[in-house]
Amino acid sequence: MGIKNTNTGHYLNGHILLAMPAIGDPRFHRSAIYVCAHDEKGAMGIVINNVIPNLEFGNLLKDLDIKSDINIPKQLNNLPILHGGPVETTRGFLIHSNDFEQEDTVKVQKDIHVTGTIDALIALSEAQMPEHLIFALGYAGWSAGQLEQEVRDNAWLTLPAATDLIFNPEISDIWNLGLKTIGVSADKLSSLTGSA
Repeated sequence: MGIKNTNTGHYLNGHILLAMPAIGDPRFHRSAIYVCAHDEKGAMGIVINNVIPNLEFGNLLKDLDIKSDINIPKQLNNLPILHGGPVETTRGFLIHSNDFEQEDTVKVQKDIHVTGTIDALIALSEAQMPEHLIFALGYAGWSAGQLEQEVRDNAWLTLPAATDLIFNPEISDIWNLGLKTIGVSADKLSSLTGSA
């Protein structure tokens, strides 16, 4: 699925989905997903709070045989890799601030962009660093109407994305912080399951 920004009306582009207990899919337990594209044909998002253990960006560049004459900045070398979702798990996506852009960069929001090409990885390895950056392998996808139905079924809570949440260095806390942002306590979630 290609990324296309069609931010209109009732679509959830630029929002974060917070998994509810009703999600029923263990792959998304306590997931926070940044919605990159959503329209009448379906939706695409990237999980932003699920770190792949023992894998860092510098090692990934070596594995992909991306070399540069410039030393990779330490903050990039040690950047954790996120499991962005169960679809195309070998495809990488950068979610980054608006101070980095490639030809295929999608401007999901004014200050949050997404890029998904090998050229972007090469640019990063050459020290073209955005102020904020996360990197994920894979994505989550929904067919036409599927995400809307899951939201109606209380599988997800939604909130507008903000840079301080998306790029929070405490990755494992993003789900709880998202709940706190909308005034929901994690220990009260079980009472919110069921249909309205």
